[in-house]
Amino acid sequence: MTYVLSDIHGNEGRFESILKQIGLKPEDTLYVLGDVVDRYPGGVRILRQLMAMPNAKLLLGNHEYMMLRALGHPCDSNIDDGGAAAHWYRNGGGVTHRSWKFQRKAVRREIIEFLHSLPLHYDIEVNGRSYKLVHAAPVECYDHADPKYRSSVHFAVWKRLDPLDPLPEGYTLIFGHTPTRYFQDQKPMEVWYGANRIGIDCGGGYPAGEGRLACLRLEDGAVFYSEEG
Repeated sequence: MTYVLSDIHGNEGRFESILKQIGLKPEDTLYVLGDVVDRYPGGVRILRQLMAMPNAKLLLGNHEYMMLRALGHPCDSNIDDGGAAAHWYRNGGGVTHRSWKFQRKAVRREIIEFLHSLPLHYDIEVNGRSYKLVHAAPVECYDHADPKYRSSVHFAVWKRLDPLDPLPEGYTLIFGHTPTRYFQDQKPMEVWYGANRIGIDCGGGYPAGEGRLACLRLEDGAVFYSEEG
């Protein structure tokens, strides 16, 4: 089976709730669309857990992007990283940084190398249907003329998709990053289905009562939501 979730944001209780529900088997694949870290304190531990899972595949999210910049290992070497630490902290990076300081140097190097290896998308096919998995937006939609985005990587992890943004044909896009409350008025948040696109960020980094994790199984469209926590 093929499972997709996004934006765990260090919430170990919600992540474990999802794992318990889906009962991941060795032959299954779990795709995590970025933003494992920040806001809740378990981000580094979850990262290491996922790194040890041979059937887990991750994408780079904007919070991992900020983390790398703040720690002096940016993805975009041509970008000025002045103020990177403050930017990371403003977006919930403080709890991740505190945990980071307790990691051995060898573990830090391993995590940095792992984060630098993460792709910006996965193209997969399930039951004859093509999907593109991204954190925020497909990199091929990057407009070099838009000054808001300083590189294609910056665009792919930060772009807020609009329901009417044009997308290439031939696949269904599955993305995180933008909470689904921006697309529909559901409480608690639910997976959002648009034209050839599916949003699965249901506020996993939000406080209890406001958000939850969502995990989509592609073979049959089943959705699993984390229990309160």
